[in-house]
Amino acid sequence: MSNSTYLASKPRYEILDGLRGVAAMIVVIYHLFEDFGLGVPVQGANHGYLAVDFFFVLSGFVIGYAYDDRWDRMSYADFFKRRLIRLHPMVIFGAFLGLLMFYFTGGGPFGLVDGTEWYNLILVFLVACTMIPLGAGSDIRGWGETYPLNGPCWSLMLEYIANILYAFVIRRLGKIALAVLVAIFALLTINHGLCIDVYNAIPETWYAKYTFIGGWGIEGVQLHIAITRLLYPFFCGLLISRLGKFIKLNGGFWWASLLVAAMLLMPRVGGNVPENFWMNGLYETICVLIGFPLVVMIGAGSQVSGKKSVAICDFLGKISFPLYITHYIFIYLHISWISSHPDAPLGTCIMVSASVFIMSVMLAYAALKLYDEPAREWLKNKLFTKKVK
Repeated sequence: MSNSTYLASKPRYEILDGLRGVAAMIVVIYHLFEDFGLGVPVQGANHGYLAVDFFFVLSGFVIGYAYDDRWDRMSYADFFKRRLIRLHPMVIFGAFLGLLMFYFTGGGPFGLVDGTEWYNLILVFLVACTMIPLGAGSDIRGWGETYPLNGPCWSLMLEYIANILYAFVIRRLGKIALAVLVAIFALLTINHGLCIDVYNAIPETWYAKYTFIGGWGIEGVQLHIAITRLLYPFFCGLLISRLGKFIKLNGGFWWASLLVAAMLLMPRVGGNVPENFWMNGLYETICVLIGFPLVVMIGAGSQVSGKKSVAICDFLGKISFPLYITHYIFIYLHISWISSHPDAPLGTCIMVSASVFIMSVMLAYAALKLYDEPAREWLKNKLFTKKVK
């Protein structure tokens, strides 16, 4: 890529950065509970998977804020270079970590690991570095993931797609046209959340009806869920940015954090009674359509004050992406440990899970400081000539 001018980054919304970190922490907690195989209705940190939908709202808002008024000074190449610099170094790091730890996760539910040849593993790693998703026929772990070395990359792949749609199409639309699209995407969200299923995309055997679980595959119901989960949240966040209608609260970070945590940690609504499953679908639909956009409006409109609060938001914001994109390597190990220690005492399970959480946070911070920030700075200097306001 030829060098060009690097536009200086705009001031950050500190509260939104902090909220991203809060949600990332809850994602790790959710996956740790999930590993014990309690099942969808009784899952601990039950709605932690909705953090992905919250991330999409945040991303749409940030993209609109950061780039909507800069296209007269920025080319397509500049935009995509900036996005790759921000995201892709950690994609490669996560894939490399997954490569190194792959054979340590064999056994249990990962039936394909031990039989995977080393050269096939290397090939999957090289493909993962390009963010090209793999079909079920290329699975090397046994879970049907599009990114078997680092499962959470599926949501990042969707964000890349949203960035492409924004750059080539959506950024050109006015507020009214964008609002119409967001309304249409809201109908898609309602269709899935309430299992209306006008497209007959959800099979009768689908285990996660009346939830937004799914999206990590590129075939069938997984693709349907991925598209549904991406479109409304991302472009709703973009619309919020353009409308500029925010909510100001004293202690906004703490109130918004409480709201996010409450929505993601809420127990299964309606319990384990099949006749009541629709209640959970309604709850999750409301979170996606109203709850998460409301939190973003509070985060964008409020101010964070006090050195301690500022420091907390800064720390959470900085480690949010490294934590999200690397923690699942430890989750694979956690699952393998559980499968080989089915009768482990409760205290041992708690200690192991707490250790995984702490190691995930420590690795995320180390990766940020020792790799991600230096790599991004090096890429900026290589791909751009100078900074301007």
